[in-house]
Amino acid sequence: MPYRPERLAEIIKKEVSDMLRDELKDPRIGFVTITGVEVSTDLRYARIFFSVLGSEEEAKASLEALNRARGYVRSELGRRIRLRYAPEISFKLDPSIQRGIRVMELLHDVKERGAAGDD
Repeated sequence: MPYRPERLAEIIKKEVSDMLRDELKDPRIGFVTITGVEVSTDLRYARIFFSVLGSEEEAKASLEALNRARGYVRSELGRRIRLRYAPEISFKLDPSIQRGIRVMELLHDVKERGAAGDD
């Protein structure tokens, strides 16, 4: 397993998180968290996974705003990271946090039903 894409993914995750916190001021971008980055083995493509704390509409609005800011994010990555080519980036919504919340709700419901059945 090549080590360099993983290392680059961590750097991209940190830099994009910094940009989201300090530079991107689009109001459509909600409470976005970068959850992971996948970089191709040739280092030319990067998929950035993010989650949004909020409704599905807010997640879609955040995705649209991030896709509109792709050029800026890519140029900033090219400026901040010393690479021959700045990777072509794409943003993908990561639903794992929503799935985790749903699983926790279901487990809580099962626990309450079990407690009610014991009475």
